[in-house]
Amino acid sequence: MDGVSGLSGAQKDELMDQVKQQIAVANAQELLTKMTEKCFKKCISKPGTSLDSSEQKCVAMCMDRYMDSWNLVSKAYSLRIQREQTNM
Repeated sequence: MDGVSGLSGAQKDELMDQVKQQIAVANAQELLTKMTEKCFKKCISKPGTSLDSSEQKCVAMCMDRYMDSWNLVSKAYSLRIQREQTNM
């Protein structure tokens, strides 16, 4: 017998909510890490103690574009999952 089968419906729902929250946190961490890596490589040519104005502008624009792209892909993925669940 596995550990989940002995749980009530409410306990299973709570466990699923916790797992979903953990997945959301992991996804947010991954997004932030990838965005930081890519924008740093693209925008920072000479690392130092501060960013000059062109580096600041580049990082801000890069992060905006990355977030826009992430949101677009996420929406398309969600729609595809919904269509596939509807067709089942």
